[in-house]
Amino acid sequence: MAVTTSETAPAPGAQAPGPPAAAPEHSRATRRPGTGPHRRVLRWRWPAVVPFFAFMAVCFGLPAGTMAYNAFTVVDPGTGASEHSLENVRTALSGAYATGLWGSVQLSLLTAVFATVLGTLVGQAVLASGNSALRKAIVSASGVFANFSGAPLAFAFIATLGTTGTVTRLLELQRTGFSLYTFTGLVLAYLYFMVPLMVVTVLPALDGVRTQWREAAASCGASRAQFWRHVGLPVLLPSLLGGAVLMFGTAFASHATAAVMTGSSVPLITIQIANALSGNVLVGQENLALAMSLNMVVIALLVITVQIPLQRRSNRWLG
Repeated sequence: MAVTTSETAPAPGAQAPGPPAAAPEHSRATRRPGTGPHRRVLRWRWPAVVPFFAFMAVCFGLPAGTMAYNAFTVVDPGTGASEHSLENVRTALSGAYATGLWGSVQLSLLTAVFATVLGTLVGQAVLASGNSALRKAIVSASGVFANFSGAPLAFAFIATLGTTGTVTRLLELQRTGFSLYTFTGLVLAYLYFMVPLMVVTVLPALDGVRTQWREAAASCGASRAQFWRHVGLPVLLPSLLGGAVLMFGTAFASHATAAVMTGSSVPLITIQIANALSGNVLVGQENLALAMSLNMVVIALLVITVQIPLQRRSNRWLG
C-alpha cells in the first residue's frame, strides 16, 4: 500500500527550502526601555525592601539628622534661646577636644597597623600548618577573643597587669616603669581583641592565594620570598588594607575599655563625648558632644568610603 505524505520533494534544479526566516527586529528595537516581564517582576518585588528602608530611616537616619541639627545649634544658658551657628563645631576642633580627637586617631592607627601585621602572620601560620583541627581551634578562639572587649576586658587587664596585678608582681614590672594606665597599656588592651578579629578577617583572603600560583612561581625559579613579594602580597594588598581600615574603625569607636582603664588620663574623643553628655566637666555641653560625635561620624564615613572599593578589588582577585 502506498504511503502518502503532505511533504513533496523539491523538483530537480530547484533550491531546497532554508530555515524559517528570523522574526523582524523592529519589534525589539521599538520596545521602550524598562518594559517587559523583567520590569514587571521588579515592580512587584520592590515593596519587599520597604521595611528595610523604613528601619534604616528610623534607627539611623533620624538619630543622624537630630545629631547634625543640634551640632549646629547653640543654646544661650541664660535665656534658653537657640540659634544656628558653627561655634560647637569650631570648639570641637580646637583646644583639648582637638587633642582628644588626635589621640583617638593615633591610638587607632597604631593598633590597626600592629593588628594587621600580627593577625596576618598568625593566619598564614595556621594555613601553612595544614592542620584542620588547629585551624578550627584558632578560628573558634579568635571569634571568642574578638568579642571579649569593653569593661570585662579592662577589669581582666587590671587584675593581670595593673599596679597590683598577678603578672606585674610576678615579673616585677613596676621596676621597669611599666604602667597599664597609659597610652601603651591601651595599645596592649586593644590588641587583645583586634588581633583575633584580624585573624578571622584575613583567613578567607589567605585561602584565595591559589596553590597553582606558587607552583608556577617555583617552576620559574622563584623563591618563596620572591613569590610573596611579587605575587602574594600584591594580590593580598587590597584585603590587607581593607582589614587595616576595619581595625582602625573598631579602635576608633571603642569606649568602655579606655574609660575603665584610664579614665580621662589619656585624652580620647570617646571619653570626652561621654564627659560632655554626662556633665562631668561642664553643664549644658550636650550640643558640643554632638558636634564631637559628628566629627567621628565624618571620619567613619571616610573609613567606609575607603573600605568599599578595597573590598571590591579583593573580591575580584580572590573571589
